[in-house]
Amino acid sequence: MQNFDFHRLIPMTSFVIDYYSHEGYADLQSLQLMKNYASFLKQPLSLRMFVPTDTNGELMKEPEDYPIWKEAKNKTRKDTFTSVQTEKFKLYEKAKKKLLFEGFKVAYNGYSVVRIVASYDDSIELSFKKDHLTDQTTADVESLTSFDVIYLSTASLKLIGISK
Repeated sequence: MQNFDFHRLIPMTSFVIDYYSHEGYADLQSLQLMKNYASFLKQPLSLRMFVPTDTNGELMKEPEDYPIWKEAKNKTRKDTFTSVQTEKFKLYEKAKKKLLFEGFKVAYNGYSVVRIVASYDDSIELSFKKDHLTDQTTADVESLTSFDVIYLSTASLKLIGISK
């Protein structure tokens, strides 16, 4: 399993073929992995999979000084921030860790629509209605396999059952 790239979203058929070309047999663990991947592909798309959102599904902006806080290696340097700032940083970091796809950014945040693009390829674009934050154009994760490259996050790999 180590020889091919699990960090990219691929169609289910490719997943099965790639797995068997390296493993050559099916055991309970591999069947569970395939079931997990199939369930992952069938999830309906939502904005929270791509960019940080709060518990109400509202977009979260990166807090001011977040990169400085994140780079602070020791507790003494982190103590220079207020408890309110630190709480904002932690909430934002927690939301980022829940993302299922890497490399997306908000391109447009309008009254009724949020449009996101992949930072590595502007042709990969998705729009979400703000009233229920579901994708306007595609139904589930599997529909994203039509794009050349969509990168999976650590959270999605864990959900599928793949260790890095």
